[in-house]
Amino acid sequence: MDIQNILGTLDVRVRGNTVIPPSIFSRFSILCAILRQVHLILQTYFSSELRDLQPDAFFVDQLSAGLPLLQYLQPKAPILFYCHFPDLLLAQGRKKWWKRMYRVPFDVWEQWSMSFANAIAVNSRFTKGIVAQTWPALARTKDLKVVYPCMDTRQGKDGQMNHDGPMWKGKRVILSINRFERKKDIALAIKAFAQLPVGSREEVRLVIAGKMLYPCPAYNVAPRMLTLLSGGYDNRVSENVGYHKELVALAESLGLRNATTKTIVTALSVANDVDVLFLLSVPNTLKEMLLRCASLLVYTPSNEHFGIVPLEAMLAGVPVLAANTGGPTETVVEGVTGWLREPAETRQWTDVMDRVLNKLSRDELAAMTRAGIERVKNNFADVQMAQRLDVLFEEIEGSRPQTGGGISLVLVGLLALVGMCASVAFLKLAR
Repeated sequence: MDIQNILGTLDVRVRGNTVIPPSIFSRFSILCAILRQVHLILQTYFSSELRDLQPDAFFVDQLSAGLPLLQYLQPKAPILFYCHFPDLLLAQGRKKWWKRMYRVPFDVWEQWSMSFANAIAVNSRFTKGIVAQTWPALARTKDLKVVYPCMDTRQGKDGQMNHDGPMWKGKRVILSINRFERKKDIALAIKAFAQLPVGSREEVRLVIAGKMLYPCPAYNVAPRMLTLLSGGYDNRVSENVGYHKELVALAESLGLRNATTKTIVTALSVANDVDVLFLLSVPNTLKEMLLRCASLLVYTPSNEHFGIVPLEAMLAGVPVLAANTGGPTETVVEGVTGWLREPAETRQWTDVMDRVLNKLSRDELAAMTRAGIERVKNNFADVQMAQRLDVLFEEIEGSRPQTGGGISLVLVGLLALVGMCASVAFLKLAR
């Protein structure tokens, strides 16, 4: 199976999104996701779409709940499941007993359903270790393969530094891109920034922006500017709103002047003495402008599953400062494409910021730009991912079903019933 050729002639069809909403009253997201996947499978099967296509294999991403049903309906086509991270470790609010009870059938279902895959791939060695710790029985029976997510390397620079000039006269830029969630530890970047000597950050601005930004620029040697981008802000999400307020309060407590903007016009016209700029909604144009004058990407999350943002920065020729845990340890090369530092040691992060601003020569930064671009293109391009998937599909080609299909449908129905009952009970208790 040649994945590269398949991707070149990909026929994308969307199914399963017409009956079940993504959530119910902003709750039951996992239940809705499972029901939508089941709807997808049933819709394609009973419309004869699957039978007409006669697929050689299935590639199922992120949600494994429907694998038993898929195998039951299409037993001759092997399944490759791509696991990003155990969902049971991502679910929030387990301190309440009814939430723990609500999650029980879904947690059991997650591991059980993954066993129906002929092969399981994970997005990093870090995730592989977490999956093995979470489900040791599954890890003993399945050889977990690492397949890194890929970048569209056609968007990368050719190792040249960008000279479009800064967005704000007399300023330099460092980026960090994340959602406004406490686990992303954006506060670390603000604390590290505040510890820079006052004279070193007079011509520096810290910008914390929305997740729709993706870094693309190369280093700019214009007047000193440090910009930090972070984000993923939705005013309907209470944690986004609350964490933004906490970050504003933190900046003020550290003596940093700050402002919050929502548009490109207000962002460009912000006062020159603002130290920290929060950008809550960042359109594509503003994203590109920010990235064209970036000096450093600061990536603060600890134990991130993989982290696509450091790759985006390196492809753009931007050096990366990231936590020395999780996925970034597999993408960032210390001293070559960036730096890995202990999240608990704020001073280490400050020292790297100061080094980029004041100590590295233009030639040293240019070398990091080239190294970052080469690393992404040689290791994390779509070509490499396609080759890894090709090998996995060849290994499972002609594989027999992994679990007896005769009882699969019955178990799926039983677990669905248990999940529905638990959800109803949870809804009543939540009221």
